[in-house]
Amino acid sequence: MNTEKFVIERTLPEDLAAAALVGRVWRPGGVDGSVEGPCVVAVRDGRLVDLSAQAPTLSALLERDDRLALAASAPGADLGPVADWLESSLRHGGDPRHPHLLAPCDLQVVKAAGVTFAASMLERVIEEQARGEPAKAHAIRASMTAIVGEDLSAIEPGSDEALKLKEMLSGQGLWSQYLEVGIGPDAEVFTKAAPLSSVGHCTAVGLHPASHWNNPEPEIVLAVNSRGEIVGAALGNDVNLRDFEGRSALLLGKAKDNNASCAIGPFVRLLDGNFTLGDIASADVQMTVSGTDGFVLQGSSSMQCISRSPESLVKHAMGSHHQYPDGMFLFCGTMFAPTEDRGAPGAGFTHRVDDEVRIYSARLGGLFNRVGLSDRLPAWTFGIGALMRNLAARKLI
Repeated sequence: MNTEKFVIERTLPEDLAAAALVGRVWRPGGVDGSVEGPCVVAVRDGRLVDLSAQAPTLSALLERDDRLALAASAPGADLGPVADWLESSLRHGGDPRHPHLLAPCDLQVVKAAGVTFAASMLERVIEEQARGEPAKAHAIRASMTAIVGEDLSAIEPGSDEALKLKEMLSGQGLWSQYLEVGIGPDAEVFTKAAPLSSVGHCTAVGLHPASHWNNPEPEIVLAVNSRGEIVGAALGNDVNLRDFEGRSALLLGKAKDNNASCAIGPFVRLLDGNFTLGDIASADVQMTVSGTDGFVLQGSSSMQCISRSPESLVKHAMGSHHQYPDGMFLFCGTMFAPTEDRGAPGAGFTHRVDDEVRIYSARLGGLFNRVGLSDRLPAWTFGIGALMRNLAARKLI
């Protein structure tokens, strides 16, 4: 499936008629003198409806108990067919001179849980042992799997069985900080991106220019309000620099948070009678990476294989120990950890500029991004201060 066909046909969920979808778009200034800016929208009958007068930020919308009613029937300007917005987004990316989809999150902090799948947990250990050098990974992978096997998914984090495994591996000098958060009592939760820095559907994602071993991470992203309630979900790409993090876990911030290194979209699907926490827990996420060199990588991640439930991850991230008054978007992690060689034998997979990444889940739709370098993509300039000034100029606050 080519990119245009994917964007037009797979952006929206397969059960669109039953889906309560909300998000954000960028409206350019009009010839009538209207001020450009982001708008909170709902998808109704294949069209976008502006909800900004009801909730000027998505954070505010998700705080409301009547959010489903607002998405379904609140008055607002008709912004036209979703298909037109998708076409413009695909053609112009995040160019503010043209209408396009934005990442649905705004004031929420963007957090991510790591090492939540056994399949990718071993790859994190291998990265650590390889010290960020992909050529060493193959031999280390063979050695590790010979000792612990290829599947640790049956081990419950924090259980007696996990403690026994820790003692065994520690005795052989193989215990790792990644195994600690993968099967230990405490989950890894880190800050993926600052509020308003995430990119949306059809906008380029960025790699740090010094990285030579990196990969996409297709994930379910939970939309959580300030009360810790999971109120919806979206798709995300947690762009990851394996070489940076492999050299030192203290480089996690540089490995994870760079200009345009976080993609979320296309919309948030609100939880309701047609889409529940059970649907999130059973969701499958597919991903395809296509390069201009003809390379194609396909992978998938099943939430049924996650080591910690979405509800558990939220409790690790926020609660009496930490509050987020504007809510939180939380990446749940992925079991996808590519090992296929793209270049030299044993070198593993890494991105190349202009790779196309397509992430899809049937009940959430599709997320498309093209890969670029963080220092060559448009700089992030529209932060919280700019948003507040913009909303005030439009008399929305």
